[in-house]
Amino acid sequence: MSIFTPIVILVLVIFFLSAALRILNEYERGVIFRLGRVLAAKGPGLIILIPLIDKMIKVSLRLVAMDVDPQDVITRDNVSVKVNAVIYFRVIDPIKAIIEVENYSYAMSQLAQTTLRSVCGQSELDDLLSEREKINTELQEILDTHTDPWGIKVATVELKHIDLPSEMQRAIARQAEAERERRAKVINAEGEFQAAAKLAEASAIIEQHPTALQLRYLQTMNEMSTESNSTVIFPLPMDLFKPFARLLDRGDKE
Repeated sequence: MSIFTPIVILVLVIFFLSAALRILNEYERGVIFRLGRVLAAKGPGLIILIPLIDKMIKVSLRLVAMDVDPQDVITRDNVSVKVNAVIYFRVIDPIKAIIEVENYSYAMSQLAQTTLRSVCGQSELDDLLSEREKINTELQEILDTHTDPWGIKVATVELKHIDLPSEMQRAIARQAEAERERRAKVINAEGEFQAAAKLAEASAIIEQHPTALQLRYLQTMNEMSTESNSTVIFPLPMDLFKPFARLLDRGDKE
């Protein structure tokens, strides 16, 4: 026997093992094709293939975060904005992801861009700024419906940035300032109304109990005496002079 025979056998064995054995991670699945026909999705662990007959394509089952490029969108109220988003999806059926679409990542990216323009174009600017959760849910439902035949599950869609024209930003800033001024005036008017109502209640009480006015005067004098004022002007109530007026009236009658 030639000395080269064991070497040739060893080389053939190594070639066979390298071509036949595959190891897949826990998050990977291998779609096996035999002579062009799909057999099954196998993994994780050790996979044995028939060299030159079987072909395996790896598919990751991990969650993928994909950025959607900024899209020029004209809203329903004719405002031009740029909107981008991020999509979280995962492959749930490796066989469909391979045989139903040529490149599911590229297909997902293109579908997300067109859907983003369509959904945002049907909304007004105020809705884009204030109702993001509603728009995110609508995008997620549309994308999930279209990608279900591909064996892909869209978990979440989030709008990231909405870039407004500079003139629109100034207009929104002016609107926000006017809204703050309006709220300040309303709060001030409500305070004046409440103060007037309390003063009306106080005047009604004083009218029923005139002595309360004298007590209020005394309290005011006490408060003013504690201050470092050189001159104090204190109004005297007319009720203090009523007894003297009665005495004068009696003297005139007599």
